[in-house]
Amino acid sequence: MRAVVTGGAGFIGSHVVDALLARDDEVHVLDNLVTGKRENVPDAARLHEGDIRTDTHALFDEVRPEVCFHYAAQADVRVSVDRPDFDADVNVVGTVHVLEAARTHGTKIVFASTGGAIYGECDGPAAEDAPRRPVAPYGTAKLAAEEYIQTYNRLYGSGHVVLRYGNVYGPRQDPHGEAGVVAIFMNRLRAGYAPRIFGDGTQTRDYLYVADAVDAALEALDSDGGTFNVATGKETSVVELLRRIQGVAGSQMEAERADSRPGELQRSSLDVSRAAAELGWRPARDLDAGLAETWRWISGR
Repeated sequence: MRAVVTGGAGFIGSHVVDALLARDDEVHVLDNLVTGKRENVPDAARLHEGDIRTDTHALFDEVRPEVCFHYAAQADVRVSVDRPDFDADVNVVGTVHVLEAARTHGTKIVFASTGGAIYGECDGPAAEDAPRRPVAPYGTAKLAAEEYIQTYNRLYGSGHVVLRYGNVYGPRQDPHGEAGVVAIFMNRLRAGYAPRIFGDGTQTRDYLYVADAVDAALEALDSDGGTFNVATGKETSVVELLRRIQGVAGSQMEAERADSRPGELQRSSLDVSRAAAELGWRPARDLDAGLAETWRWISGR
């Protein structure tokens, strides 16, 4: 299979590349290397340095891919608040360019979206048809990109798939940005600094190991289209997450406390029954096992 992975030098995208190469697929990566890293792309994949807004059409004309895993994104919520025009340009207009290139060549798209940022504050596990209440432009842009994808499915009869991920963590996650509390906590512990908890630490998220996120993307290849939550279906508070990280890291360092951050969700919970029923996908790694793998990577042990 000929595949393009946009954002394939980044965190989740590079793991998708690894999985495709393990299947002996022909893999092309489109990444502008602003946040992605060249060293994340194996030699067996071909790296095309470029931007989805300007370089997608030329790449698709050259490669004529059968599938595109669309993982390129502006993923920093703070940037989306400060520069909503830039966020929309990358996440909405960039996705339209991918859709148009895919339409020209009959390419199937598997799109990496977000659950928490789209559903907003949850009062229980949110199913795919739950109200969408983004609280930041990032979630709004991802939702708009999803709607373009579903419009193309209706208009052109394509079978593009949307995956709404929970909080994905694992090796190669950037510990220096806003997202990725697992990587941030572990990096501070490795460096000998106290982890910082904002608010009372009761905020909950659904933490999904990156290999499970990749498995869902591969399962989506057999789908005729649709939107699926991809998470564990289990909520974990920030305080509990830190306790488990301390366990795998062998650390007793106490956390620092800081004021709550404006706009931060208190509860994010996803219903994953549709992915189980229609994709045949379920997460294979529990939280402790995934955290142990991630700590081995971050600590170099």
